[in-house]
Parts: sequence; C-alpha cells; structure tokens
Amino acid sequence: MTLPAIFDRLRLPVIASPMFIISGPELVIAQCKAGIVGSFPALNARPQAMLDEWLHRITEELAAHDRDHPDAPSAPFAVNQIVHRSNDRLEADLETCAKWKVPIVITSLGAREDLNTAVHGWGGITLHDVIDDTFAHKAVDKGADGLIAVATGAGGHAGRLSPFALIAEIRQWFDGPLALSGSIATGGAVLAAQAMGADFGYIGSPFIATTEANADPAYKQGIVDGRARDIVYSNLFTGVHGNYLRQSIVAAGLDPDALPEGDFKTMNFGGDSGSKAKAWKDIWGSGQGIGAVDRVEPVGDRIARLKREYDAARARLRLG
Repeated sequence: MTLPAIFDRLRLPVIASPMFIISGPELVIAQCKAGIVGSFPALNARPQAMLDEWLHRITEELAAHDRDHPDAPSAPFAVNQIVHRSNDRLEADLETCAKWKVPIVITSLGAREDLNTAVHGWGGITLHDVIDDTFAHKAVDKGADGLIAVATGAGGHAGRLSPFALIAEIRQWFDGPLALSGSIATGGAVLAAQAMGADFGYIGSPFIATTEANADPAYKQGIVDGRARDIVYSNLFTGVHGNYLRQSIVAAGLDPDALPEGDFKTMNFGGDSGSKAKAWKDIWGSGQGIGAVDRVEPVGDRIARLKREYDAARARLRLG
C-alpha cells in the first residue's frame, strides 16, 4: 500500500496526538517544522472564532517556513474533531476547517460519513481513533481514510488491548494508513510500531514536557518525574476510560485507588466554557511511556532525539 502523498514531507514517521488544553499553535508549528504531523483539538480554540485565528497563523507560518527552507519543508498539520453528539461546535468548526483546507482531520468518539465526505471535498484526509477492531470496521465503512489504533498505555482516552493484538487484527483486512498509539516515547518504539504493521507512531505525552506546550510547569515536571506506575486508568473525568497522572488526582482531593465510576451517558464535550471538562481541568492526562522522558526541552530537540533513536534502532536491526 502506498501512503497518500500528504505524508511525503515527514522526516520521521510520527503523528503528534492532539492534547486537551496542551496543543496550540506554538506546539503544532514547531512539530510540523521539525518534520512530523502536528495536531490540536478544535475545542482547544475558545471561543469558536479563535479557531479561524489559529488556522490562519499555522497556515501562514508554515508557508513562510517552506519558502525559506525549500530543502526541509514542513510536515502537514491536523485538527482533531470530537464527533460525539454533545459537541455543539462541530458544524461551525468543520466550516472553519473547510475555509483553511485543513490537510488532515482526526476524528474521535464517533464516525460520520458526512464528515468524511466534507473533508474529502476540500482535498483533506481523515484518520479515526479506534480502540478495537469493531470500531475500526465502522470507521472505514463510513469513509475514514486511515485509522489510529489506540492501545493500552496511551494517554488520554486509551483502549485496553495490547498493540500486538490490535494491529494484527486491523491489518488482516485494512491496508490503509495506520498509526499506533500507546506508550510510544522513543525512536525505537516508533520503529517497533512499524515492525508490527503500523505506518506511524502516534506520540502525545512526551510533547507535554516541551517548552512550546501549553501546560503548567508542574504538569511538565510531572511528566519528567513520572513512571508507568504513576498512571491511573479511569472513566470518572469524561465518561470514557483514560489514563491520568496519579499526582494530579491526589491534588484534586481524590483517592486514585478508589475512584467512582463515570457515566458515559453524561459525557459532555460541549463548546461552552461551563462543560464538565472544566471541572477536571487540573486532572493531567498521560500515557505510560513517560519513564523515557527525562527533561523539558524544545520540540525541535525532542524530535531530533527521536530521529537519532529511530536511526540507531534501524542500525541495530541491520547488524542483527
């Protein structure tokens, strides 16, 4: 299978995951300039009119970079859309994305054929988050171009399945673009994802600990100090199971070992600032791979390190 030409500019087979609050224009622009797909959730731009400003800035700054660096052009960027019915901004956000012809749209918590058709209409492609093979089939049946396999250990809304099982099942029938999410924090892990059958590593948590991330300094340091054992899996905060830093749960006055169950039926991703997510804004999402993160550093340095690790892993395999 030949990947869509939109991925030809990548200098490392990595897609940066869109992170609630954390991902903004500064982070996305730095990621794209360094040669990986940068992304952000549309709902991070509040109020809705700010999405137009963000897309204008990203588009213009990346175009300027490409003019000045024709030998190292920027990678494409992506916007994440929450498709759940509680997202009352979805239609307006899609119109704004159409205006700027967003190259990649990442869809989560629901698959809609009309959304995929709309993105294709302006020349973009869609990638859909899935946690198992059943959801993967539904997404492709409704027109998604590619999939993001969210395995156990991923930050934010994570699945329960081993990446080995999830990738193997999807690749039995799907030969389109496929990214793997779940504790990928090193260049060697990116290569391992490809060895399993994925095209890309999907990386989030390590980018929290970067200078460009819109994160509290204590959150960034929590990523640096944290280990896999510090990650708590719960559905309390959004109604969907996800992984979170233990210390942030403790700081909120909760017992991370005795969290009540959340309710999927009350899940709310509304565009208003009073949505339920606001109540948990200081609960910090994180994947299990943070033990590999040992410092806060600029995005360019982190990606350069990933590239060195990736090349070293390839060299080790050639020598084997």
